[in-house]
Amino acid sequence: MMSKKSPLSLTSVEVCSGAGGQALGLEMAGFDHLQLVELDGSACATLRLNRPEWDVHEGDLREYSGAGHKGVDLFAGGVPCPPFSKAGKQLGADDERDLFPEAIRIVDQCRPRAVMLENVRGMLDPIFKDYRENLVRQLKRLGYHAEWKLLQASDFGVPQLRPRVIFVATRKEISEHFAWPEASKLPPKTVGESLVDLMSANGWTGAASWAEGAKAIAPTLVGGSKKHGGPDLGPTRAKRAWAALGVDGMGIANEPPAPDHLGMPKLTVRMAARIQGFPDEWTFSGKKTSAYRQVGNAFPPPVAKAVGDQIARALNLAASASKKRSAA
Repeated sequence: MMSKKSPLSLTSVEVCSGAGGQALGLEMAGFDHLQLVELDGSACATLRLNRPEWDVHEGDLREYSGAGHKGVDLFAGGVPCPPFSKAGKQLGADDERDLFPEAIRIVDQCRPRAVMLENVRGMLDPIFKDYRENLVRQLKRLGYHAEWKLLQASDFGVPQLRPRVIFVATRKEISEHFAWPEASKLPPKTVGESLVDLMSANGWTGAASWAEGAKAIAPTLVGGSKKHGGPDLGPTRAKRAWAALGVDGMGIANEPPAPDHLGMPKLTVRMAARIQGFPDEWTFSGKKTSAYRQVGNAFPPPVAKAVGDQIARALNLAASASKKRSAA
């Protein structure tokens, strides 16, 4: 089991926490969560199930105030991606689901030492240039230096092609100490290497042969929307990519393949969670469809940890420099 808290922990408040991918990664980087905010009841249940000591606030971000957490070390979150996703209409600020303004409002209220927000790759499209620049200007007026960066999950050990845009803002005295994490020199595991033990858990005799054919990382998992039907692995293009790995993307299985299974297997929720970089002990609350959506919409914990490590390093270096100046 992973350590739940570092003795040198920094404090954080996280919004739009989902099933806890970012929160878990930041915990691993040494952050002690003062509060997590999430609207979805099933995701809140997942957070409470895995970390009963966390203070989980279930409610609409538009009605939340960060005033009670002034001076927190880190304000983090994964604001909804549909306003910027290529899979949608890319309405940006005109989309009612755009919560970046709410995030900026809360930053103004709690004035953290650092900010970390993640979103989809579409956020960097030219159509959103003015939007991005406006966010940077707003943070600058509040005393922060802000940067955008596209990170690939597979560069941090996640067996999945999952690009994510990360927005980091730090107070000016901290920004000189912050550097983006460097990609791992080791390649990620293939889908076959990652899942062969789970595929064989019910005695499927074809698991080893299947793993030999699944010699690439996974395409991006898609969590889907509550407006659509049951869980599957995404649009036609994604399903073709999964089929090339020997996986049936038309749905999610309740159990691993039976001993005499024929044809392509389906992923279980646990398999999908491992593809996202969740540890096996992280349990998802709710029925299969809800659980898979939580997994598919998550921010991979290893990526959150990598960025969190760098933010923690910058915060600690800035604090150390401040102490030296005071002692001089």
